[in-house]
Amino acid sequence: MTLCPLPRVMIEPLVRNALVEDLGLAGDITSAAVIPFDHRTVLQMASRQAGVIAGLDLAVLAFELIDPAVTILRHMQDGDHVLPGTVIATIEGRSQALLTAERTALNFISHLSGIATLTATMAAAIEGCGARIACTRKTTPGLRAIEKYAVRAGGGMNHRFSLADAVLIKDNHIAVAGGVAEAIRRAKANVGHMVKIEVEVDTIDQLRVVMDEGVDAVLLDNMTPEQLRAAVEIVAGRAITEASGRVNLETVAGIAATGVDLISIGWLTHSAPILDIGLDVVAEANGR
Repeated sequence: MTLCPLPRVMIEPLVRNALVEDLGLAGDITSAAVIPFDHRTVLQMASRQAGVIAGLDLAVLAFELIDPAVTILRHMQDGDHVLPGTVIATIEGRSQALLTAERTALNFISHLSGIATLTATMAAAIEGCGARIACTRKTTPGLRAIEKYAVRAGGGMNHRFSLADAVLIKDNHIAVAGGVAEAIRRAKANVGHMVKIEVEVDTIDQLRVVMDEGVDAVLLDNMTPEQLRAAVEIVAGRAITEASGRVNLETVAGIAATGVDLISIGWLTHSAPILDIGLDVVAEANGR
C-alpha cells in the first residue's frame, strides 16, 4: 500500500493551533530572555527507540510556521523503520525559533510514530495469515485524520473515518430497532446504493440471521477463536469478516489464523505509547 502524505491544508490548522496554544499571550518568554535574536543553531532530530516514523510533515511545519527561513534536511520519511540513534532530520535556523517550535514538533511526531510503531508490531505478528490490522473511531478528538494516517504509515488500514462513511449497526442500534433483522431492513431502505452495511454480532445464532438478510460485512465481537472459525465458515466469503475485542500481541496471531479478513483494534490510536524521539543541539550555526 502506497503511503500518500496528507495535504498541507489538512495539517496546517492542527499545527498552527498547537503552536498558538503553546505560545499563550506572550510567546516563548524563556527563549526570548536568554538567547539573542540572531543566534543560530543546528539541531538533529533522532530516534531513541526502534520504531516506525509518522508525522514528520507536521514536525517540519511547526518549525516553518515559527520561522519560514528555517532549513530542514530530511534523512527519513514517514513509514520508514528506525533504530535507536537514527537521525530523522537536521534543522538549522534561528535558535529562538527552533526552541519555540521544539515541543510542538516532538509532540506530533512522537505521538504519531508511536501509533505507527504499534500498528507495525501488530501487523508483523500476523504476517502471512491474510488478515489485515485496522483501526477504529477511538481517536483523539480533532486528531482523527492524522492518527489514522499514522496507522497507514505502520502498515495498517482504516475503518470508518466518521459516522457518515458507512452503516455500522451495533448492539444498541439492534436493541432500539427491535432486532437485528429489522435494523438491517431499515438500513437498506434508508441509505443509498453506494453505502455499505456492516453489522456487529456476538453470537453464532445472531450471525445466521444477519447472513440470511445479507450485508457487506460482519463485526465479530469478543468471539473465541473457535467461534471465529465457525463464523468464517458460515459467512463463506459472502461478506467481509472483522474480528474485534480481546486483541493484544499475545492473541492477535491466533485470531488471524481463524481466517477472518480484518482485525480491528481501538487501542492502536487511543493507547499507543509514544516513540521516544529527541532533538539535540549539534552545532552553533553562527558565522556560516
